[in-house]
Amino acid sequence: MENINIQLYWEKFMDLIIKYGGKFVVAVIIWTVGLFAIKLIIKLVKKGMTRSNVEVTLRKFIISLLNFGLKILLFVTCATIVGIQMTAFITLIGAMGLAFGLAMQGSLANFAGGVLINLLKPYKIGDFIETGGIMGTVKEISIFNTILNTPDNKRIILPNSNVSNNNITNFSAEATRRVDLVFNVDYDTDIEKAKQIIADVIDKHQYTLKDPAPFIRLGNFAASSLDITVRVWGESAHYWDIHFDLMEQVKNAFDEAGIVIPFQQVDVNLKK
Repeated sequence: MENINIQLYWEKFMDLIIKYGGKFVVAVIIWTVGLFAIKLIIKLVKKGMTRSNVEVTLRKFIISLLNFGLKILLFVTCATIVGIQMTAFITLIGAMGLAFGLAMQGSLANFAGGVLINLLKPYKIGDFIETGGIMGTVKEISIFNTILNTPDNKRIILPNSNVSNNNITNFSAEATRRVDLVFNVDYDTDIEKAKQIIADVIDKHQYTLKDPAPFIRLGNFAASSLDITVRVWGESAHYWDIHFDLMEQVKNAFDEAGIVIPFQQVDVNLKK
């Protein structure tokens, strides 16, 4: 009886070998080749992201995610070749993924925002930006947050989903910026003289550029003054130096030339 059972088991085993042996060998070959291919893909992706200066944290996360995803795909492929029914397994993975996505919805949105920021690079560390009404210098760009230091040295942590969905003004993106100023003078002022004084002050300033040439024109007839519009270019790093220096130096030059900067005033005429 025992010999019969052993022979029966042996026949079943041989049937399995005949039925699945070839498929198993093919699956092993595909698994081995697949692992080599995955290593090659990972290596190429690493090189590409390094050349593109992708942020280190994002780079590691993408590599880990890609490695895990490719190995899962390879496993499912090999199991299908052997003949294992993967429908229930794939359904379970999908359900788990859906539950995880719903639980981590906010974090995933921040992660997606971080991916976009690191790939599109609307700003980099050290840039001065404005987004969502907040201005500051970029100190750190992580997967989930962007950290800014405000001009008065407050640290603000912004979720990347908010940043990526808002308008971003990057004041450091270009090498040069235009400084716009308006100087008010009395209605009795010789406009050409006032314009020449402003031009001389601009010409002597160490940070103003000659090209593009400064723009100095009478811009508006205000209630109590003539408004002279001034537009001058300089390097972005010296924007505020130019702004405040010109305000002070033009005022001093006007005082020396006897040009009056009027107070706002209203003439009231009383009639009986």
